Amino acid sequence: MTPAYDPQWLDVQYNNRARIPEHAEIFARWASDSAQARARLSPVLDCAYGPGAAQTLDVFPARQPGAPVLVFIHGGWWRSLDKADHSFIAPAFVDAGACVVVPNYDLCPRVTIEIIVMQMVRALVWTWQHAADHGGDPNRIIVAGHSAGGHLAAMMVSCRWRQVEAGLPADLVKGALAISGVFDLDPVRHTPFLKSDLLLTPQSVARLSPAYFPAPSVPLLATVGAQESEEFLRQNQLIRDRWGPKAVPVCEAIPHTHHLSVVETLAQPGQRVHQLARGLLGLD
Repeated sequence: MTPAYDPQWLDVQYNNRARIPEHAEIFARWASDSAQARARLSPVLDCAYGPGAAQTLDVFPARQPGAPVLVFIHGGWWRSLDKADHSFIAPAFVDAGACVVVPNYDLCPRVTIEIIVMQMVRALVWTWQHAADHGGDPNRIIVAGHSAGGHLAAMMVSCRWRQVEAGLPADLVKGALAISGVFDLDPVRHTPFLKSDLLLTPQSVARLSPAYFPAPSVPLLATVGAQESEEFLRQNQLIRDRWGPKAVPVCEAIPHTHHLSVVETLAQPGQRVHQLARGLLGLD
């Protein structure tokens, strides 16, 4: 058995809650900061983008019309967390002149990752259709995602939008920022603490691993915490190696951050990850 598929090693590499003992306190801070963000910004909550109870999104409207739109997709290994835990992402971008959309999705094992991907496709279609109602420009949509959300962001830049629905632009998403993304799902398929919920097969891994797709025509910026596991660092480098520097013009490990603190820097003006998102949004 190769080290990459040793079960104990895989759990050490991919179980970030075990690697970060203070994760419960961090999640509590996210919840508190997110409640404050919703109180200050008065978002439009729980807009339905699909028929299921989990297929809703929160919109933090722009203060002026024609604003770029940031769609942030949360992580949690496709099986935990909620959009309400991530409203804290919105204030810095609304203050900078953007519209922010934070979608939910059904969680594994209730659904498969394939279904989650298609739910995010529908959330992006909804955003394109309704962005102008909230001050957003439907021609300026970018996606950012953390961890499993980073995977989903990569899937969105790989989407063939004109096959989804007639009339959609081929470049509905103008670019993406992946934070601690997972782009090769084969090791995840073998990871003990995940595999019973994710139920990945070799066939689904092939369908769901962006690293083995053709490079998209829009950019993906790949970031990861410098203090993350070797596998997360490898995953971040892999998407650059497979898609090339034209499609992945940024591939960086963010100093002094781990798997959870790195996404917090997205919400902090002046931090590198925040600046990368602002660049994609055209807010420099």
